[in-house]
Amino acid sequence: MNDIILQLQDLHKKFDGTGVLNGVNLDIHRAEFITLLGSSGCGKTTTLRIIAGLEAPDQGRVILEGQDITDLEPNKRNVNTVFQNYALFPHMNVEDNVGYGLKIKKVPKAEIARRVGEMLKLVQLEEYGKRMPDQLSGGQRQRIAIARAVINEPRVLLLDEPLGALDLKLRRQMQLELKRLQKKLGITFIYITHDQEEAINMSDRIAVMNQGVLEQVGTPNEIYYRPRTSYVADFVGNANIFRKGAETFAIRTENVLLEGEGPCVHEAVVAEKSFAGGQLRILFTLSDGQKITASRFGIDADIQVGSRIKIGWLPEHAVPVIDDGQ
Repeated sequence: MNDIILQLQDLHKKFDGTGVLNGVNLDIHRAEFITLLGSSGCGKTTTLRIIAGLEAPDQGRVILEGQDITDLEPNKRNVNTVFQNYALFPHMNVEDNVGYGLKIKKVPKAEIARRVGEMLKLVQLEEYGKRMPDQLSGGQRQRIAIARAVINEPRVLLLDEPLGALDLKLRRQMQLELKRLQKKLGITFIYITHDQEEAINMSDRIAVMNQGVLEQVGTPNEIYYRPRTSYVADFVGNANIFRKGAETFAIRTENVLLEGEGPCVHEAVVAEKSFAGGQLRILFTLSDGQKITASRFGIDADIQVGSRIKIGWLPEHAVPVIDDGQ
């Protein structure tokens, strides 16, 4: 049995003469959580809008379960979208918001009530049916938006940075919640984010986009430990890119060894230290002027700015990559 549910075939799109998508090809599996990851302007949201039918490609096809849906109107595709602002109806309570799609389809009231109850239980908000959207927290509104989208039983759910407006702690909680929901529902989730940590935490596969093309598609482990290009190595996690003659390789900052930790053969000067995201980052300058960053858990280390030490790395941590100038 073919487990491919959605195929993107050679998608191209220009806006005002500028290429936003430059030949996107991607097969997406049934019940898969796949993330389109990239910086602003890379083409990920345009790709999502083309799948949803909100944009038409200049070239290429969108195939859903073997059917060409490229030219179908959005409401005729078995695809639903959840946006960052959730787009709940402010004048409707939670139950009416969740059941709105079924009401439009003229589903009997008793059936709507039953299915709305099931959805609210699924998102663990069964006691909130009579509340209005402005009486909910950001995380609760996000879950209601999910419930409203999945009650229609779409084959594919598109999520356009739905956690972007949440604070960091709630965002991490909702990452786990979304993954739980996706596995329980068995629906294909196509998720958009620029946050590489979010992509790694949630995804079965990650598709890294850059300048309208897919740089690499793979599992989080493959993307992180075996990046194909210098862009992927630098964008997903933090890596040092070395260019030595014809060879380019990447070394993760956590794999840079400091004096006393292993084979350290490169003389370096400590240029600066900084703390972010639970990690200490130490910037070194090598004798040839190249900058190297090392990272460690913690807020400080017994290394002073301006001091000279030796650094290094194990051979297996130097990963060859295609140099795309990043």
